[in-house]
Formats: sequence, C-alpha cells, structure tokens
Amino acid sequence: MRFRARLRDAMLLTTIMSSVAVPEAAMASPQDDEIRALRREMAEMRRDMLGEIGQLRARVARAEGNARTAHAHTPAAQDVRHAQARPQHQPWTGPLPTIGEPQGAGPHRLRSDADSRLAALEGSIASWEEFKAATKKDESVHIGGIRIGFPSGRPTISSDDGVYSFSVGLLAQEDIGGFMGAGPKAGEARGNFNNFTQNARRLRLYFTWRYKDWVANVTPDFGSSSVDGSVGLFEANLNYTGLRNTTLTAGYFQPRMEEESAERSGAFEFLERPTIVDLVRNLAGGVARFSVGGEHYEKRWLAAAYFTGQKFGDRSKDTTITDSQTGGVVRVAGRPYVSKDIDVHVGAGATSAFKVNENSKGRSYTFSDNVEIPLGETSLLTSGALTNVSQIWAAGPQLGFRWRRFLLKGEYYHIGVQRSHDAGASPLPSLGFDGWYVAANYTLFGKPRVYNSKIAAFTTPGVEYDFDPLHDHWGALELNGRWSVTDLDDVAGQGGTGINGNQQTVWQGGLNWYPNPHVKFMLDYDHFIVSRSKGVSGGVNVFGRTGNAVAGRIQAAF
Repeated sequence: MRFRARLRDAMLLTTIMSSVAVPEAAMASPQDDEIRALRREMAEMRRDMLGEIGQLRARVARAEGNARTAHAHTPAAQDVRHAQARPQHQPWTGPLPTIGEPQGAGPHRLRSDADSRLAALEGSIASWEEFKAATKKDESVHIGGIRIGFPSGRPTISSDDGVYSFSVGLLAQEDIGGFMGAGPKAGEARGNFNNFTQNARRLRLYFTWRYKDWVANVTPDFGSSSVDGSVGLFEANLNYTGLRNTTLTAGYFQPRMEEESAERSGAFEFLERPTIVDLVRNLAGGVARFSVGGEHYEKRWLAAAYFTGQKFGDRSKDTTITDSQTGGVVRVAGRPYVSKDIDVHVGAGATSAFKVNENSKGRSYTFSDNVEIPLGETSLLTSGALTNVSQIWAAGPQLGFRWRRFLLKGEYYHIGVQRSHDAGASPLPSLGFDGWYVAANYTLFGKPRVYNSKIAAFTTPGVEYDFDPLHDHWGALELNGRWSVTDLDDVAGQGGTGINGNQQTVWQGGLNWYPNPHVKFMLDYDHFIVSRSKGVSGGVNVFGRTGNAVAGRIQAAF
C-alpha cells in the first residue's frame, strides 16, 4: 500500500507539472531568460519524477510478486493453482532499484561541495543525529534489520534505526624519493641521506564502534615517520557527541593546537608539517597521547582544551621511567570575516608539559627534527640534551587568508624551557626558542580549498567530476610553496659543554593532484639549510649542512 500511495502521488505531481507549469512557461517570450531557465528546471523535474515512477513500479511489481509466491505455497492456494492451471505473473528477481536521486557521483555526475572534498578520516566526530542523517542519505542495503552502506566511501554496518554501527576506514600513504647534494663536508660523517628510497608514512585502519552518541575509535598504524616495518597506535579513545557541536574525548588521542595539524594528515599541502609545528605539537600532544577533554565549534569560532599525559608506548621504550609526564593543550580559533571570495582565519594555540617524564637520567628533553621529508634521514636540527627540565611550554598565533583560489597562511610559536635548581648546584638558565612558517597555495583547477568550521582549518580542493580525460574531466590540481624557520640556539653550551643548539631553514615547492575524492598524488621539492651543532650524534653536522630532496606520495583514503 505504501508503494501504491507513493506511485499515485508521484503520477499526480507529474501530471500537474506537465499540464500546468510547462505550458504556462511556454507561453512566455522565448527571449525571457528567467522563463527559459524555469522551463529547463521543470523539464528536469519531470524527467526525475518519471524515473522515480519507473522505479516505484518495479518495486511494486517485486513486492506483489513475492506476496503471490508466498501465498502459492499454502495448501489451499496450491489446490486452486492446480485446479485453474492459469499462468502466474512472474515476480521481479532483479536488483532492488534505488528510490530518489543517487548520492555521490559517477564519472559524469556533478558532486556537491561536501562530497567533492577528500575523505576526512580524522575529522570531527559526527553526533548520533548527524550519523543517522548521513546514513539515510547514502545508498544502503537492508538485510534483516541491518543496514549496510558506504557513507563517504567508508564501509559501514548499522542497525536500521542507527543506534548501533561499526565502520572501517583506511589511510594509506607511500612515500618515494631521495636526496641530492646533501653530502658531508670534509671531517663530517655522511649520515643517512638516501639517493632513492621508500617509506610507508601512514598505513592506518580506522575501526569505529557507535552506540547512539557514544563512539569508540581504535586505529592501529602500520606506517612510520622515518623507517617503516613496525606497528604502532594512532588512537584508542571513547567519545561522547550528545552535546550540540561538541565532542568530549578520553583515551589515546591527538589533541590539536595548530591550524596545520587541524587540517588532518590526509589534507596536508606538503608531505610533512613545518618543523616548528612538529616540535610544539609533541610537547603535550601528538599522536596517541593520553588525553581527557573536548572541543566545541560554531559557524564562526572553535575552542578546545585537553589535559594530557604520556604517549602510548613511552614506558615500553624507556623502562626506567618512574614518573610520567602531565600537560595540557588549548586552542581557540575564529573566522572574523567570510564572504563568497574571502575567508579570514585567526587563532592561537598553547601547550605545556607541566612535568616531563622522569627516568634514570632525571627529567631531560631534546628537541630534534628532520628536514620535513619523511624518508628516514638523519635529523640535523637539535637543541642538544636539555637537563633538569622542570616545565616546557609553547604558544603562538595562527593566521589564514583565502581569496578565491589563493590561500595564504602562517603560524609562529615561541617555546619556553624552565629548569629546576638542584641544591648546591649552579642554576641552569631558562631557554627560549622560536619558529614560524608561511605557506601559499593556489588551486589551478577543481574547487579551491575552503574553510571547515567544524575543525577551524582549511580543507582540500574539491573534485567535481572523477578523472576522465575523454570527457575533459581532470580532477583537481594545486600548487604550493612554503618557507619555514626554526631556531633552537639560545645560550652557549645549552646542551652540555661545547654543545649548542642550531637553526634550520627549509624552502619547499610542490604539486598535489586529486583524480577523485579518495586518491591523491603529491610531488615535493625541498631545499634545506641547517647550521652546525655538535649535538647531532655521530659527527654528522659539525660544519653545517645544506641539500635538496625530491619526494612524492601516493595516497588512498576511504
């Protein structure tokens, strides 16, 4: 009866549209642009309704055929069938048609703005109401009270009412490249700078369980920021999304205080974050950090705060730890001006390790990072080993400006290191380090990067049509440039007798191509200049080092 009612309503609406709206539009002057546009729109609506009518008829035929088949197997029906021996209507056995406009996009279907963006596996967690709306919109198959579908390309099994669900996601990033002109000066060790090598940067499987507004995430990571071959953990946490536009989190998580990290790793403009961002995010945040806190967003602002502890695996890597780290992460971001062509982002982030891990050597900390290419190279930048550390903090502003297809953004952070004073020992000086980056991005074709208020960051370009050169569809392509500077040199001998910190400058350029919303190809050129420091082990950077690198990435996200 429900199918017949929908069929009747659809046919009635089509008849009205055909007999009233279209003739009236036809009476207008053919020179009237508005009337012609209305005529095209009404014709498209009529075609859509006719298609839906055909689908409804197919469903009605299938339902009636199944009912007759079931009735035919009763004893009384079998007697009537044999007595009358009349031909039976054959039930429909083909695939169940989809009612309504198919979601997503085939090779030649224009995507909505939301559907055109790269799959965001580490984006904000949907509330139960948002999850039900998404699964209702996307195509799915219903089997015995279970719904199986692929919202945003992510395999999802849920109960029909959406109360229970389980989904699996994937982020796979394979990096390929090498270094040129990075050889040592006379008297230096060579270090690890491969001419050509590969590294699985991220191989993450996202497992998500949901009961209404309670969401549990467990994500193992088979990749590595330097040398692949080991298995780690990206996250294992419990979240509550029952408060409007709010996510509360407890467990191993990645609290984000910078705009760059808020973009999520699948959406980066370059292979790696700028060095200063990598250093400050790992003070009290970073991947798989024990965290308790939450974030809340509105259309024009976002606020987040987390209390944090140790990282997953800290005590297995160093069995002498006797007192684990505690810290905190805070971020506030706003969108003071927005129009069709312009987006302005303003924010600030702060982080602090109230106390760092204490091990057999006391409380010490070493800042060190690579040259923003994740191929297992030797880290040339260092602060030296800082001893008697009582507290480390970092804070700074974040700015972003988009004008049409052009995006300009930057962040600056100051790092402060406080030292403890042992009785009878000479007091150690407090230290201050600085770093910043400026990045520019231009989308050559495809939809440009836009601002996502749920994460207070800019997202990937949009792919309106899948790559199909025969129909002049090329996906999306963006051009990027970045300049980053990190200075870890404050006072002489800060890392021990004769060991100073040093400074690193990196210039980068790159191209990113998105053939569809799930695949991304990246190509980066990197030129680095690093001043000397005896704090780099093995005598690799005694006189300073410069060099170049070319690296690419193949990425798939579902």
